[in-house]
Amino acid sequence: MVRLFVRVRGRVQGVGFRQAAADEARRLGLTGYVKNALARDTVECEVQGTPEAVERFLAWVRVGPPLARVDAVETEPRPDRPPGDFVIRT
Repeated sequence: MVRLFVRVRGRVQGVGFRQAAADEARRLGLTGYVKNALARDTVECEVQGTPEAVERFLAWVRVGPPLARVDAVETEPRPDRPPGDFVIRT
């Protein structure tokens, strides 16, 4: 299992990014969360799953949903946690 913290910058708030990211993460069988950061141009995620599923999620995040514009993606490894659901945090 791999667990990453992901910070996505660009036009990612108010464009359906969180819902689309949650849908993609669930489709890939990932656990974790997605939320808007305090900075209006940033969304933060934590994802955990197989290395292949995490890489596919990162590939999706680099593009995002149709109305988004992704300018930068940063990742930081995190220690594994017990599996759970993938949720949208407010």
